[in-house]
Amino acid sequence: QVQLVESGGGLVQPGGSLRLSCAASGSIFSIGTMGWFRRAPGKQRELVATISYGGNTVYADSLKGRFTISRDNAKNTVYLQMNSLKPEDTSVYNCRADYYGRSYWGQGTQVTVSS
Repeated sequence: QVQLVESGGGLVQPGGSLRLSCAASGSIFSIGTMGWFRRAPGKQRELVATISYGGNTVYADSLKGRFTISRDNAKNTVYLQMNSLKPEDTSVYNCRADYYGRSYWGQGTQVTVSS
């Protein structure tokens, strides 16, 4: 079983930055692909970015250049650096981790971009 705990969300002004973290715990070894997804009110969940164990990344086209995903395999932690935030980035951000054929989700962290 894998437990994921996100942190780092909050309220930020437009143009600001936030760094999200997602730590995996449990009896785990070498978690596979980890990623971030988000869901804005009234909208479907969408991909933000994913990163493989080896560091290969995939980004939503609309977020390239502003968001950066990274991971620390020793800590089973994935990060999302978000820069130049816009009001439309306001969402609940969820972490996902793939482990032995199953996907696990965190509880989500709220990011609100507003002046």
